[in-house]
Amino acid sequence: MASLIDPVDPSSVTLSNLDIHATRQIGRQLGQTLAAGSVLLLEGELGSGKTTLVQAIGEGLKILETIDSPTFTLINEYMGGRLPLYHMDLYRLQSDGVAQLYPDMYWEGLEVEPGIVAIEWAERLPYRPAKYLLIRLCGDDNQRQISLMPVGNFKLPMIE
Repeated sequence: MASLIDPVDPSSVTLSNLDIHATRQIGRQLGQTLAAGSVLLLEGELGSGKTTLVQAIGEGLKILETIDSPTFTLINEYMGGRLPLYHMDLYRLQSDGVAQLYPDMYWEGLEVEPGIVAIEWAERLPYRPAKYLLIRLCGDDNQRQISLMPVGNFKLPMIE
């Protein structure tokens, strides 16, 4: 796994030459270290590893339930770990439908216990929180690249 610090934005990190096992390890580390209230916006093509990464975040949180992509249910809530995990998949929605979800109630901690919010297909969000971790994935299970870009005052945990 190669790690590159972005010279334009030194808070951003790009990890390349990743296979599925390395991708899962990064997700587990995120699940072990992220704080309540963390919002992860995941972008990437079909098959780039967004759901795999969220599943591994759940492992890092010690969630025992099977984490599936909520493509049809839109939001899955997992409460059995170190922190709750709120997993959204916006693939099937147009931006006007996303607004009706009120995703901000999850990242603002309104009406739900503060946890980690992971949103797949985040490019479909009509608005974003003040701070979040943008995660861009490209490639496939054999050769993947993951870019981690903190926005606002989001603190990126150390990834090994």
